[in-house]
Amino acid sequence: MIERLPKIYLYRRLVQAKLFIDKNYHEAIDLNDIADEAYFSKFHFIRQFKNIYGKTPHQYLIKVRIENARLLLKKNIPVADVCYAVGFDSITSFSALFKKLTSCSPANYQQAELKRQNDMQQSPLKFIPACFAGEKEWLQKRNFQ
Repeated sequence: MIERLPKIYLYRRLVQAKLFIDKNYHEAIDLNDIADEAYFSKFHFIRQFKNIYGKTPHQYLIKVRIENARLLLKKNIPVADVCYAVGFDSITSFSALFKKLTSCSPANYQQAELKRQNDMQQSPLKFIPACFAGEKEWLQKRNFQ
C-alpha cells in the first residue's frame, strides 16, 4: 500500500490540473498556470499529463475549447462571440483549429446544426433510429416518416 501512495498522489495532481483546464478553459491560461495547479515543473507535467490522457495539456485545452464552442454555435451565437467566449484571442486561429478538429468551419458547422435543429422540429420522426422504430413496429405504419 505504501508503494502505491505516490502514484495515487501523482494521479490526483494530474486530475486536479485537468479539472482546472475544464473549469478555466475560457480564460487566458497557459502551461505555467496549469503546471502550477498540479505542483509540477512544466516539462515533467507535460510528460505525465500526456502519459495519462494521451494528449499534451495544450492539446487538451484546445479540445475543451472547441467542444464548448460547438455547444455555443448550436445556440446561434455569432462566431466572433463564440471565439472570445471560449478563450481564443484570434478569430483566424479559432477558425483554423475548429476546422482542423471538426473538418468544417465554425460558420458552416453552425449553419448545418441550425438546419438540423429546424429539420428535427419539422419532422422529428425522421431522427429516430430505424432499428428502434423497427423494434417498436413503427416502420409498418403508413404515417411513419
